[in-house]
Amino acid sequence: MNKTLRWKIITVLTVFVVFFAVGVYPILVQAYGLPGPGWLMSRQLRLGLDLKGGVHLVLQVHQDDALRISTEGTSEQLREALTTAGVSVGSILVTSPTSFRVEGVPQDRDAEFRNAAQEQAGTNFEMNPVAAGTYDFVMRPVVASTLRQDTMEQALDTIERRVNELGVAEPTIALHGADEDQILVQLPGLTDVTRAKNIIRSTAILELKIVEDGPAATREALLASRNGQVPPDMEVVTGAAAVGSGDAGTMYFLVRRVAAVTGQDLRNATTTMDEMGRPAVRFSLNPASGRRFGTITASNIGRPLAIILDERVQSYPTIEGRITDEGRITGTFTSQETADLALMLRSGALPASMSYLEERVVGPSLGADSIRSGVTASLAGLSLVILFMLFYYRLSGINAVVAMGFNLIILLGIMGYIGAAMTLPGIAGFILTMGMGVDSNVLIFERIKEELAAGRGVRQAINASFSRVFLTLLDTHVTSLIAAAFLFQFGTGPIRGFATTLSIGLLTNLFTSIFVSKTIFEIILSRRPAAPAAQTLSI
Repeated sequence: MNKTLRWKIITVLTVFVVFFAVGVYPILVQAYGLPGPGWLMSRQLRLGLDLKGGVHLVLQVHQDDALRISTEGTSEQLREALTTAGVSVGSILVTSPTSFRVEGVPQDRDAEFRNAAQEQAGTNFEMNPVAAGTYDFVMRPVVASTLRQDTMEQALDTIERRVNELGVAEPTIALHGADEDQILVQLPGLTDVTRAKNIIRSTAILELKIVEDGPAATREALLASRNGQVPPDMEVVTGAAAVGSGDAGTMYFLVRRVAAVTGQDLRNATTTMDEMGRPAVRFSLNPASGRRFGTITASNIGRPLAIILDERVQSYPTIEGRITDEGRITGTFTSQETADLALMLRSGALPASMSYLEERVVGPSLGADSIRSGVTASLAGLSLVILFMLFYYRLSGINAVVAMGFNLIILLGIMGYIGAAMTLPGIAGFILTMGMGVDSNVLIFERIKEELAAGRGVRQAINASFSRVFLTLLDTHVTSLIAAAFLFQFGTGPIRGFATTLSIGLLTNLFTSIFVSKTIFEIILSRRPAAPAAQTLSI
């Protein structure tokens, strides 16, 4: 045996052992209870939603919410700038998610108004005069389009962080729908569907605002001292009465429209207990927000601070001193609710509200049936292919069967190593990979038969056949890879699973059909005398 062949054998055996250990052995451990180290089991091939069971959700993202928040923020910034400049206007009203109107601008202060408007809204909004002292501000189309895109990206990132903290293995989270204004969420193996839905959809917008008035039992009582009118820079929010206050039902609070601290200012959020042993959430602020919050609390000692979550007051403790770095959210929470709230605050608030368009729960029994059917189909197809290769190509068919087995083992190992999930379309990709492997061997074997028929010796026929067929195989595999790339780029979860399996199978098939198959032929010929008469091939 020459040195080159020895290195080929070592390479083939090394590849086989490595990928068998990564791809096949964890499956045997799980099936037969064999010993398996944790680092190896963490690399085992995972099952997708259609095989393992779980939940399939499609969420509609209400992008107009994000546009309205941006519009309201700009209008409030303009209101504060006008107040600081001493320019009094009649009203500032948000008329749509992308526009607001300013009325009652004094004629003698029009220039100052325009300067303030240009500074606060000129970048993102177009200012159009409607009548004397009245202006419409409309969000620029480019800004609106960018904000919609940013909303979807932020929603995807937020949902992904929340799902990861739920501990779901191999979730699928992707844009969905013709306009890409929906989000597809697939959670394999999930059992508590209701909890997952609540965590995914909850906007979890946290705001800390100084209470200007209240709590009051009714809205009318809250605004009685203000002639029933809500000041332009304030708003009314609702919440439950404090425990032990003697009040019951929904209470009303008058708070500043602009929050002192929001969820974006948080550094961390964890579960804790309050003085009465009830579950609570402790949060800490980043340094810049802590300094700002310290200034606000220091100037409002003795006043209530409303802790508002998703536009509802959860608690309103009295500020007893300067607060800079952390706070606590208390209320009538269970331990599970505080854990979920801390999770949502850590992952960040959703930029817009969502609603569920579609929900499908795949039970474990359906997953087991799918696995059984897929494995049965794969084994049946594999058996027929093996019988055909052995019948038509005789002993050389064993070469093709061994190469195909190598291909599947390497494919399983790579998919397990990269953390890919096996789905029903993925099983279809496995079957197609077997077909591609057989097709490659058929091309090689038919070329060998042609070379032998032309009078070449066995060694020369094998070398010439592998050399000349290589470019043909490369061409067919590259074109298939291009098709798989388009499937992965434009397909959804199941189609991407098929494309992933097919792509990996095509790459491994080139290695096994060219390198492994030829090495097997060389091993067989190396054990025979070098005389031409002794060199025969059963094909």
